[in-house]
Amino acid sequence: MSLQSRRRFLQTIAAASVPPILSRRSEGAESAFGGGQFRLGTVTYNLAKDWDVPTIIKNCEATGFEAVELRTTHKHGVEPSLGAPQRAEVKKRFADSKVRLLSLGSVCEFHSPDQDVVRKNIDECRTFLELARDLGCLGVKVRPNGIPKQVPEEKTIAQIGAALNECGRIGADMGAEIWVEVHGQDSAHPPRCAGMMQACNHPSVGLCWNSNPTDLMGGKSVKPAFDLLKPWIRNCHINELWSEYPWRELFTLFKEAGYSRYMLAEIPETTDPLRLMKYYRGLWRELCR
Repeated sequence: MSLQSRRRFLQTIAAASVPPILSRRSEGAESAFGGGQFRLGTVTYNLAKDWDVPTIIKNCEATGFEAVELRTTHKHGVEPSLGAPQRAEVKKRFADSKVRLLSLGSVCEFHSPDQDVVRKNIDECRTFLELARDLGCLGVKVRPNGIPKQVPEEKTIAQIGAALNECGRIGADMGAEIWVEVHGQDSAHPPRCAGMMQACNHPSVGLCWNSNPTDLMGGKSVKPAFDLLKPWIRNCHINELWSEYPWRELFTLFKEAGYSRYMLAEIPETTDPLRLMKYYRGLWRELCR
């Protein structure tokens, strides 16, 4: 694909004012937009990667974090390999706490030129969706992780969309959403993510805003990217609130749009996690004003 053709392709995506999925989008009791009053949670990457489930609950309750996304491979051990009794125990631990087990952070990705690899990731995503069903999670996070140079870009985006559509149909049967993280070199570019969503066109599949520098698309504002991706946003990851990323603008956009779910902190580990989490929540509350 020539540079000029690729540019036209991305411009066509960005110019689409009413994405096809809007006509089919599910607006249930936990719609991502419409009620406002979003809340704070965390992902276990990397702050809580060495915490087991009781520690996650204890630390989140102590600092006012209301939800958690359990990223795969971490000490919590909440993986598709768990048997039914273990799943029931994890579900009960969270149900008896003040912390919601919101989502599972898989690393399933669908951009590979090798179709066997893509199929393996779809099958793995199914196992996470089954786990999400058994634990009562709202979503399973997946991601793109690049755009292969040796394959025409539009083919990769169509392939990702087709894989996401299949995962979305599985998720709909399991009662869980698919959240596609805006992630990866080249693949995190917002118009490309919009293209993936348009190619997918399934109401159970949405995006996880990931607070990347690429959200600015070469400018100083996140509004163009937010307006482009808003029809599909289901979740949000935030990171270092002291950075030069336009946090105040982002929070204002989420607030004005009536975002009703969680912002999940994705921040590095520390030797004093409770103190950090208290400070982080304090700054987060200030940005919410």
